[in-house]
Amino acid sequence: MNAFATVKWMSVLGAALIAAMASAATVVDVTGAGAAKKSVSIKVDNAEYARCLKKNLELSGLFVVQGSGAVKVTGTPGVSVRVEGLGKALTSTESVADARSARMAARRLSDAMCEAFGGQKGFALDKIAFINRKGSDNAELCLAYPDGFDIRQLTSDAKAALGPRWKNPNELYYISYRSNSPQVYSFDINASTRRPLWPKGVRGLSSPAVVSPDGSKVAIVASFQGNPDLYVLSGTRFTRLTNTPSASEGCPSWSPDGTKIVYVSDMSRRQHLYIVDVATKESRRLTYKGRDNVEPDWGRDGRIAYITKRGGSQIAVIDPAEGEASTELLTEPADWEHPSWSRDMRHIVASRSNALFIVDSFKDGDAPRQMFVADGNWIDPTWSR
Repeated sequence: MNAFATVKWMSVLGAALIAAMASAATVVDVTGAGAAKKSVSIKVDNAEYARCLKKNLELSGLFVVQGSGAVKVTGTPGVSVRVEGLGKALTSTESVADARSARMAARRLSDAMCEAFGGQKGFALDKIAFINRKGSDNAELCLAYPDGFDIRQLTSDAKAALGPRWKNPNELYYISYRSNSPQVYSFDINASTRRPLWPKGVRGLSSPAVVSPDGSKVAIVASFQGNPDLYVLSGTRFTRLTNTPSASEGCPSWSPDGTKIVYVSDMSRRQHLYIVDVATKESRRLTYKGRDNVEPDWGRDGRIAYITKRGGSQIAVIDPAEGEASTELLTEPADWEHPSWSRDMRHIVASRSNALFIVDSFKDGDAPRQMFVADGNWIDPTWSR
């Protein structure tokens, strides 16, 4: 049975009772930034299920888990788990065979609760790919859920690897030096197989391969002719979008409609963000403030997350339609790197001090939460969406 089919919705309270309970639906989260959240109590007969559900609900930014909540989760995972409160109810009868399946069931319930009680798409089941750097010439491609459980190492090459980017929920592009030169590989998550995207390689490859929203084109930065420039590949055809003999480009990311690409260039002697129209090849500069602005990720709602150096590296968000005046700084100065939007367009995964964090972009949202604590140098995350 499809796991989603096991979640059944039913109304249990009338409109008057919904209104009466509304005031009990929120608490002030004094540990975060003061955001009003829905309180949830979890009393289920499976500790691993409860642990995973709690972390995912709190990662969403919509809930706080406590002893007594306006929303109550009760039951036995694998038999029946019941969620009731705020005039809504849902039941999950998904089977649970072991700790891993308990966590998967908890993630599905968390996503259902985010949508039902918070009106926000959940991201508990959206995977995050990243790199575990074990040395200058040794890095492996890895995978985990946002809650940080069930980390899976996908490669064992003992070679440098970098720049994972999602083509679709089941396929990744990344750069590996397993043949002693940079090569873009496509990795099938389900089959654990890979293939070189361009068997003959790409000369001077210096940036991740990023797939257009419709999957028909790939943006890369390579130095076919002099300094690194931005190219778009469609099949075997290469189209050059920039031509800057005295500068270098990097870090491309597609606009949601696939007509533009934001990228980094140092043509002003500092790294800043530029946007190029793929059809006309006309570029415009987007950022001016900050010592260096790098690693943009263009989200599906039109906003761009990036790293800016202003007394230290910070995560910033800009609306390209409004320009630099719309810039918001989300974090304090530190050594932030590699921001990547989640599907809910509220959260960002990023690396700091060789660890991975979930960052809430809401002004009154939570402080950054570390995904997991484990030996390794965890960098370059990318969130499937």
